[in-house]
Amino acid sequence: MIRRRVCKEIQIGNVRIGGNAPVSVQSMCNTDTRDVEKTVSQIKMLQDAGCELVRLAVLNKDAAEAISKIKKLVDIPLIADIHFDYRLAIQCIENGVDALRLNPGNIGKEENVKKVVKLAKTNKTPIRIGINGGSLEKELWNVDKPLHEKMVDSAMRHIKILEDNDFDLIKVSLKSSSVLTTIEAYRMISSLVPYPLHLGVTETGTLKGGLVKSAVGLGTLLAEGIGDTIRVSLTENPVEEVGAGFAILKSLELRQRGVNFVSCPTCGRCQIDLIGLAKKVEKALESVDKNITVAVMGCPVNGPGEAKHADYGVAGAIKEGYLFKKGEIVKKVPESQIVEELLNLIANDE
Repeated sequence: MIRRRVCKEIQIGNVRIGGNAPVSVQSMCNTDTRDVEKTVSQIKMLQDAGCELVRLAVLNKDAAEAISKIKKLVDIPLIADIHFDYRLAIQCIENGVDALRLNPGNIGKEENVKKVVKLAKTNKTPIRIGINGGSLEKELWNVDKPLHEKMVDSAMRHIKILEDNDFDLIKVSLKSSSVLTTIEAYRMISSLVPYPLHLGVTETGTLKGGLVKSAVGLGTLLAEGIGDTIRVSLTENPVEEVGAGFAILKSLELRQRGVNFVSCPTCGRCQIDLIGLAKKVEKALESVDKNITVAVMGCPVNGPGEAKHADYGVAGAIKEGYLFKKGEIVKKVPESQIVEELLNLIANDE
């Protein structure tokens, strides 16, 4: 069992972050926040996929104004992503946003920071300090230190600004496009501050490469007990980010949502379309929210025996399959009926 880092607990809407709360999964809309209808539609798709917090880009006052309309149409916590203009942060808080993502150091004069923090404190609106390796303060660019140390230095500066204003509803992220830099930055700051950490590897790319980078980076940190909420950043439909996030957590036994699906690699013994079958079964199980393990195995050799830990499964044979439950074969069915019969077995077995 993973022993998680002890940290302060904060609350964003109805979602607890840190403390002994489960690691939460979030994503970010790629719609124009000013387009309320499209944004709400995407938020609902994300929520249906299991997303627990949604971040929205707030580029101008019209986007900030849209927050109040969006809030009335969804019931998931919303986080406003703010850069440079402190007035947008104030407007979003006034419009009921559940949290902010910003860097106090890039929203202007100290008096402006105080205005944001004062209102955030009054409204109990948490602030995520979001450090990106590619956009550090200019004075840090030429400092002779590894990038991860510069990122931590930047984060500590911003944290001090909030703490100096008697504000501690803080969450911190330190993202880089380098997996190793990201890991080292989070490792370093995890022992320096008591606040919850938002994990992510930024600019990971499209689906295939992005999943690998995110799984390695986030998985390494989570396995070390570091991380309280995550986003898998992909150049893809953000719904994919949510599924990937839960898959990472599920693989580390930190969260359980939906079916745990396993399948064996193909080999020369396989006499069934295992790749096609596995994809069909996995797709069919997306709507099944049971804490069970389902296995699709290529042949009787690797079937009920190697997958005896599975609650249900199928082992391929010549144009047919053997359905099994807890390692025991219960039925032989034609290849064309495997998916249907497997789903019936799962659905009817209480």
